[in-house]
Amino acid sequence: MQRERGSWSPSTSTLSKANAVLAATAASGDLYRNGLGMIASENIVSPMVQKIVASDLHGRYAEGLPGKRYYQGCNDFDTIESMGIELAQSVFNAPFANIQSTSGTVSNIAALKALAKPGDKITAVSTADGGHISHARMGAVGLRDLDLSTYPWDEERMEPDIDGACALIREVQPEVSLIGQSVFLFPTPLREIADAAHEVGSTVMYDGAHVLGLIAGGVFQDPLREGADVMTGSSHKTFPGPQGGFLLSSSEDPKFHRKLNTAVFPGVCSSYHLHHVAGKVVALAEFEEYGGAYAADIVRNSQAFASALAAEGFDVLAESRGYTASHQVLTRHGTTDSGAGAKAAQLLEDAGIITNMNMLPGDTKAMTPSGLRLGVQELTRVGMGVLEMQEVAQLYARVLLHSEEPSNVKKDVSNLKSNFQTIRYCFNDEQVTGYPF
Repeated sequence: MQRERGSWSPSTSTLSKANAVLAATAASGDLYRNGLGMIASENIVSPMVQKIVASDLHGRYAEGLPGKRYYQGCNDFDTIESMGIELAQSVFNAPFANIQSTSGTVSNIAALKALAKPGDKITAVSTADGGHISHARMGAVGLRDLDLSTYPWDEERMEPDIDGACALIREVQPEVSLIGQSVFLFPTPLREIADAAHEVGSTVMYDGAHVLGLIAGGVFQDPLREGADVMTGSSHKTFPGPQGGFLLSSSEDPKFHRKLNTAVFPGVCSSYHLHHVAGKVVALAEFEEYGGAYAADIVRNSQAFASALAAEGFDVLAESRGYTASHQVLTRHGTTDSGAGAKAAQLLEDAGIITNMNMLPGDTKAMTPSGLRLGVQELTRVGMGVLEMQEVAQLYARVLLHSEEPSNVKKDVSNLKSNFQTIRYCFNDEQVTGYPF
C-alpha cells in the first residue's frame, strides 16, 4: 500500500538521533566560538562563502569543463567556474589552474595520476620528518603504487638536507620529485632540488596545502617560479576558503593542461561539489583583495607567538632559524614517543584551546608523540595581533607549565575570544548587496 505523501512521521528514536546531530553541531560551533582554534590545517570561511556553500549548488552536477558538460542546466555554473579559473590563475600567477578537486589529497592523487604510472619511482619527505600521509605508502603514493624513496632530513633547519636530497634524486632518477610537508615551518630551497630533478628528467611536484595562502600572499616562497612544474594545495588552510583543493601548473603546454584536467575528471572526481567550487571562487575574489595583508599578518603573528612561547619557557623548535616563517609553530613537551604531546593537547582542550599532537623528529609513534603543531591562521582571521599572541602564550604557560586548573584558564580564554568574533580580510555586509538564496 502506497503511503500518502506527507503522512509519515518520524519515530521518536530517529527524530532524537537527528536532534542529537543538531545539538552536537551547535556544541562544536560553541567550542570554537568561545575557544581558540589553533589547528594548523583549519580555518574559517567568510559570511559570503558560508552562504554560497549553503546554496542549491550543493546537490548539482557539472561533470566536465565549462562549455563541455555531460549535463544540462550548467550555463550558470560555467560562468562561476570560468571566473574561478581566471581568478586562480591570477592569484597564484599560474598559466594553468583546475579548481574542481575536493581536497588537497585528491589534488595529490590527480597529480600523481597525471605524472606517473604504477611502479614508477618517486622521492618525498617521510611522514616521520613532517611529510603528509598522502606522500607515503599509506596514502596517495601507495594508492598509485609508486616506488618511494625519502629525502634525508636536516633536523636543525627543519627541511630536507639539500645536498642529500639532490644526491638521492640523481641516484634514484624518479619520475616525480615531490616537495612539501604537513609540518612546514620554512620555505624549501626548491631551486637546487628542481635543478637536480630536471637534470634527470624528473617532474617537480610541490604540495603547498598548508602554505598556499602564504604563497599566494607573497610572504613564503614562489614554487612555480622556483622550479615546480605542478603545485597542489588545499583551499581551507592558510588559503581561507571552503573545503577543497587546487591543481596548478607553471606549464604553458595545452597538452599537459589536458592531461592534468583529465586526471581530475574523470580521473578522481565525478561530481566535484559545486557549492564548494563556488565558495572557492568567492574566496579567491576576497583573497585577491585582502590576501596580501592576511598572509603577512599570519606570519607576523606566528613569529610573535613562537617568541612569546619561548619566553614563557617552552621548548620551541628551530630556534636557530627564528622558529618559523609560516603559520606553524612546533613545541616539544617531553621525550621521544612519550605521549607528552597528546597529554598537552588534551589539557589545552580542557582549557578551550584546540590544538593537535604531532610527531617531531625522532618520534616513531603517531598516537604518542612528544610535540604539538600550532597554527595562528584562524586567530589572525578574527583580528588577533601580536599583543594577543603574547596573551595566548601566557594561557598556554598557565595550563602546561604552571599546572593551573584548565577550567579556570578556560574562563579567560572565553573572555579573550569574546572580543574577536568578526571574520576579517573578506567582503562585509555593506559591500555585498544581497543573495538570491
